[in-house]
Amino acid sequence: MLFKNKIKYASLPAHSIILIVIMTLWGCKSGENYVQPNLNLPDAFKSFSSDESDSLSIDTTNIGKVEWKVFFEDTTLLQLIDDGLRNNLYLKQIEKEGEIANESFKQSKANFLPQLTAILEKRDDRYSRNSSTRESVNFYGDTNSPNQWYVTRASNMAALQSSWEIDLWGKFRRLKEANLAQWQQREAYTKAVKTDVVAEIATSYYTLLMLKEQQQVAEYNLRLNDSTLSIVKLQYRAGEVSSLAITQTESQKLISASLVPQIERELEVQKNRLNELLGEYPKESIDVQTGLGDTRLLSEVAVGVPLELIKNRPDVYAAELALVEANAQVGVSQAMRYPSLSLNAQLGYDAINLSNITNPSSLFGVFIGSLTQPIFQNRKLKTRYKISLSERDIAELAFREKVIQAVSDVSNGMVTIQKLEEEYVLAERRLTNARKAVKESYLLFSSGYATYLEVINAQSNALESELYMVDVKMQMLVANIELYRNLGGGWN
Repeated sequence: MLFKNKIKYASLPAHSIILIVIMTLWGCKSGENYVQPNLNLPDAFKSFSSDESDSLSIDTTNIGKVEWKVFFEDTTLLQLIDDGLRNNLYLKQIEKEGEIANESFKQSKANFLPQLTAILEKRDDRYSRNSSTRESVNFYGDTNSPNQWYVTRASNMAALQSSWEIDLWGKFRRLKEANLAQWQQREAYTKAVKTDVVAEIATSYYTLLMLKEQQQVAEYNLRLNDSTLSIVKLQYRAGEVSSLAITQTESQKLISASLVPQIERELEVQKNRLNELLGEYPKESIDVQTGLGDTRLLSEVAVGVPLELIKNRPDVYAAELALVEANAQVGVSQAMRYPSLSLNAQLGYDAINLSNITNPSSLFGVFIGSLTQPIFQNRKLKTRYKISLSERDIAELAFREKVIQAVSDVSNGMVTIQKLEEEYVLAERRLTNARKAVKESYLLFSSGYATYLEVINAQSNALESELYMVDVKMQMLVANIELYRNLGGGWN
């Protein structure tokens, strides 16, 4: 019993040493796990009172979670977006970069496994008498060796070689974490590019509709000018007006006529731009027959809360993943300053003569365990560690900046939509008055109670009001599209 107690007490120091070693190793684990910095996000976006806007609302759900197939209803536009997401060349490049990042992540997972190499080697070292290296006794045996070009070493080897670095400090674990974050970052960036492609195709498509409606307005106004010019010419023949009336009326007609080729030029340029987004050469497949009309997107726009931007908006999430990667790289740099434990082994056959290569007597094995501690590396390791710390700080600042930018984008989009709605109401009233003025001036002019100048002025105002109305409708559509993109574009 006394002997057993002595053994028990004698083993305590050994247990304590083992415990101390384990705690020391655990304390030397490289880096810290990522913790999202405190962003001090506001509870809601900067907004306006509910009685100032009927279409904007602050809600726990938002259009950033709505898929683009639901957000847009135009079937032609949906088909164009679908084609663009399949064929856009820049998007394909980004997707390939994601595949590269995925391969790097797969490679980082393999770092935990030992390396294995097969070796087939035949070696003959030959020298002459004037050399300080003498002939191989094992190779020549009892026979006489030649005076020139004799063999000093002969080897025929077939072996397997293995090398395995043990991840004591978590270097490979942090490297895997960094590569995973890099891959996820590329995936998030791909979604951001998809959001941009969707928004740009939609904007380009609605621009075509806007130009088509402007073309219809210009052509209608041109026909109206023709009618006015005909009446002025009749009055001139009757001696009621001078030739100056004809000249001024023709000038107004030419102003309206010059708008038509300008708009047609913009139409063709915009078609080519849309084809470029679709990954195609310029062609005539895009034929727009109607204008914007009463095209509207969602009647109720819910923007959610700022916290959701981090999950829903791909570029914000990519910025956070860049911070995750930088944090993991700090751990990698830190682990490189600690000792590395490597296990190496070589097993196979080695024979002087090739005929004996598979003989059991030729079997050999080499087993090495090494612990390597870097001492002086020209400050390379310390420099790398310090740089990684600064890069992590930069990534955190960039993440904070991206979040602030995202919140500002949404707030700007909200006020833009609200003020455009107010402007749209005024534009409708302005257009109604302008159309009424054209009708009344034309009737009065035909009856001799208004001059041609009043008619020209009314038509000019009407043309400006029509084009302005179309422009405001286009701005409202673009503002909704931009708000949808800034909230995440449905790729959460």
